[in-house]
Amino acid sequence: MLWTMRIYRYRAGKACYYGKLAGESILQRCLRMSHEKFELKHAGVEDNLDAVELLPPTIPSKIVCVGRNYADHARELGNAPVDSEPLLFLKPPSCLIAHGAPIELPPGAERVDYEGEIALVIGRRCRKVPENEAYDFLLGVTAFNDVTERVWQKQDGQWARAKGCDTFGPCGPFIDTSAAEALRAGGAERTPLEVKTELNGAEVQHGKISDLTFGFAFLISYISRYITLEAGDLIATGTPAGVGQLRPGDKVAVDLSCGVRLVNPVAS
Repeated sequence: MLWTMRIYRYRAGKACYYGKLAGESILQRCLRMSHEKFELKHAGVEDNLDAVELLPPTIPSKIVCVGRNYADHARELGNAPVDSEPLLFLKPPSCLIAHGAPIELPPGAERVDYEGEIALVIGRRCRKVPENEAYDFLLGVTAFNDVTERVWQKQDGQWARAKGCDTFGPCGPFIDTSAAEALRAGGAERTPLEVKTELNGAEVQHGKISDLTFGFAFLISYISRYITLEAGDLIATGTPAGVGQLRPGDKVAVDLSCGVRLVNPVAS
């Protein structure tokens, strides 16, 4: 079955599976049937959500990120808002960590910031997608934290080190497909999706998709003009104003209004 409500990826014993949530804590174990589309088949086994190890909910071939897609965030860093074409960059899949896994501050880091975001999960391979068909290729959304070493970002020019370090991509804990269904049915105007970030329990970021410079459908279409998007790929759609520093012992949460909540501690 392709369209479900919440899709997890997890380890049970020595093997890794996808799972569809059935009830409050029962996962229907699933196997992914194709690389070209995110199609899952029930394996006839159930697992308890509380007894498995959660993993990032997808294995993307790439993470395409959109910089300065909230004008207020661009201004808070002293940059002009982007208004002509999206500012794109990539993060390596090796940066991904799961809900609950610690963010590690790398050696020599001076200022590591959180950046809470809504991430789009691609449902099937696509290239040169018309904007009015973009949501047909969307599996769902998940929470993403584009962790960034701010000093390296400014001094390096290229952002590979500043944004690509191990553990700099918290993601999950699940893919919510109901948001994609709502977008297909009513578009972004009728889907009031929001993202909030909390640092040690205090709200520090709050953004609405109506505040995005470039909306979800445009981004899928624009990116696919130049880069083939594979099933399971992530598009991190940008962070709102309010970014700030992470310190050892902190706990950061990225909360989506559709019910996705990603929480990660910062390693001591």
